[in-house]
Amino acid sequence: MGNSPHSCQYIFDDIQLQDVALVHGKDVSIAFVGTKDTTVAVDHVDFDIEEGKITAIIGESGSGKSTLLKLIYGLLEPETGEVRYRGWLVPTRKDKLIPGHDAMKMVSQGFDDLNYYAKVWDNIASQLSNTDLELKRSKTEEVLDKLRIHHLAQHRVADLSGGEKQRVAIARALINEPEVLLMDEPFNQVDAAFRDALQQDIRRIVADTGLTVILVSHDPAEVLAMADALLVMQGGHIVDFGHPQELYFRPKSTYTALLLAKSNILTAEQAQRLELPSESPVAIHQEWIDIKAHSNGRFVIKDIRFRGFYKEYVLSDGEISLHAIVKSDVPLPKFTQVAIIIKEYIIF
Repeated sequence: MGNSPHSCQYIFDDIQLQDVALVHGKDVSIAFVGTKDTTVAVDHVDFDIEEGKITAIIGESGSGKSTLLKLIYGLLEPETGEVRYRGWLVPTRKDKLIPGHDAMKMVSQGFDDLNYYAKVWDNIASQLSNTDLELKRSKTEEVLDKLRIHHLAQHRVADLSGGEKQRVAIARALINEPEVLLMDEPFNQVDAAFRDALQQDIRRIVADTGLTVILVSHDPAEVLAMADALLVMQGGHIVDFGHPQELYFRPKSTYTALLLAKSNILTAEQAQRLELPSESPVAIHQEWIDIKAHSNGRFVIKDIRFRGFYKEYVLSDGEISLHAIVKSDVPLPKFTQVAIIIKEYIIF
């Protein structure tokens, strides 16, 4: 029947892919040799990155996402295949002292490029030459304003919060107007309350300048509203690619459904026991389950987890466990016997 939600219809934003991708990878792979065994980090993958968009590489720990980012930038040399930027091979360490294409800049997790004991202004302005001091001043002012850190210009980097350091690192990377900005887990050290503001500032810069952003995240919730495209990795393979809404509602694999929606994954046998006609695994997003108290209900509320504006109910019939999002004004207590209503589901 296809892996699309049943009993519903969704309209997605149009995605116009260009004939020639800005960044193109073909048959790219790399393995790391350890003392006991060899780990294949990226396993013969093909990918295209669209220009002027934000592409997020997501996956569980060890999926190969950070390694793929380093391959794109040229910090690592692929053992097979190639990475090209506008059709040109991306230089690696064997090709030049400072790897990577000149049109790309990368912001690492550890802010390794920042001078912690210099002021914010000097960290950013130092990337420009002194041949035109007025241009150097004006461009530094401009990028400070874009990242909303002008008020921090005379502060030492060492005295800043993690989120402020991240903004300085991005400003430093953008001062020379690269065409591609790569970021590895850019929101890890940003307080949750300030992540959305930074994400939307990056979106604004992309819209204003045509910058292409490629970022890595282990938390899809951070990038669902930010990215124009998601590249999903599992075990060194790319298992899904597309618009966030499309992958949320029409994932190609149970892995993607679990990663993006924390979906309930059922075997074909379990689905049939719930009267869902399927010969394949099924995904049921938590918000696609309704419950109501019923003395002859098949499921029992085993646990209730407070999630802020909603509660997550853990339901069990002794063999099948389901998680459901409930927004009822009159929540049901634990151990209540309930009937479940499955509004939508995905067959794989």
